Amino acid sequence: MIKTPTCSISLEEFLQLPETKPASEYVDGEIIQKPMLQGKHSRLQLQLANAVNHVTEPTKIALAFPELGCTFGGRSTVPDVAVFAWERIPVDEKGNIGNVFNTYPDWKIEILSPEQSTTKVTKNILHCLNHGSRLGWLIDPEEYSVLVYPPQQQPMYLENEEDILPVPDLVRDLHLTLGQLFGWLKL
Repeated sequence: MIKTPTCSISLEEFLQLPETKPASEYVDGEIIQKPMLQGKHSRLQLQLANAVNHVTEPTKIALAFPELGCTFGGRSTVPDVAVFAWERIPVDEKGNIGNVFNTYPDWKIEILSPEQSTTKVTKNILHCLNHGSRLGWLIDPEEYSVLVYPPQQQPMYLENEEDILPVPDLVRDLHLTLGQLFGWLKL
């Protein structure tokens, strides 16, 4: 993440700023721009969102959103994949998906980019868990590993191809091994 020099603005002021490419986040009074997506990151993000939506969307259980801004608990972050239980998805006056998500995702998935700080990404996952998220993942494509963060439990480190990735109950029909996850990177 790239720190942008700031002169201490409020969350409300941050939310009025124009969007940036790549996205910027507001964490602890600082504006932090996320790194530009790279090949592995982009592929995993797309495949994960599609896999979750394939299992959950037909029965209206949940939806996965890539790069969706989520504002809650004094922060505005942009998870790589944010999964929301169907009944928690904001809607507009026409019954369409809302544009503004002023709430935590039920499941926050982050994919580590080479220049990102593992500590800062973990801090954002923990922020989500402290505000109601059911699960967090930190995927490291370079290490072929996943750190799984269940709420109020010790994290789990998965590194074996046959390891089954834990998912929140609302996505219980998604069965994915570490080998399948990183298999999406093979051409």
